Amino acid sequence: MELPEDGFFMSEALRHAAKAAMAGEVPVGAVIVQNGAIIGTGRNRREEHKNALSHAEIEAIDQACKKLGGWRLSNCTLYVTLEPCPMCAGAIINARIDRVVYGAADPKAGSVHSITDLFAYPYNHCPSVTAGVMENQCADMLRSFFAQLRTKNI
Repeated sequence: MELPEDGFFMSEALRHAAKAAMAGEVPVGAVIVQNGAIIGTGRNRREEHKNALSHAEIEAIDQACKKLGGWRLSNCTLYVTLEPCPMCAGAIINARIDRVVYGAADPKAGSVHSITDLFAYPYNHCPSVTAGVMENQCADMLRSFFAQLRTKNI
């Protein structure tokens, strides 16, 4: 169920996605919120860090854990512009994040709805999910990035 604040925090995630795009990275951004305050942010940095683990969600989870001083992110919501992949869905489960809000579906790697639903398995934690918040803006940013990339490679 979409909440009134979801648009505001997804806009913040989109700001981080735009920073990723400006750095030549696939534009994915994430923020983690607890009690109405952003406690972690992230953006895709796989090219910059030359590391497959440098996803927006992982960066935001790391930052939030450091801010809270522990690995449990109870009472937190993760906002991310693209449906989480299997690695990020696993990190969300392990961090005990209560709620995930994402913008655009990912038909190639999405592991919350598109390809599989890792949150539906009987793990020790299962976050609630709200999909499609600012979906058009999130998807348009990705489409625009890949269209520009294709014209550069022609």
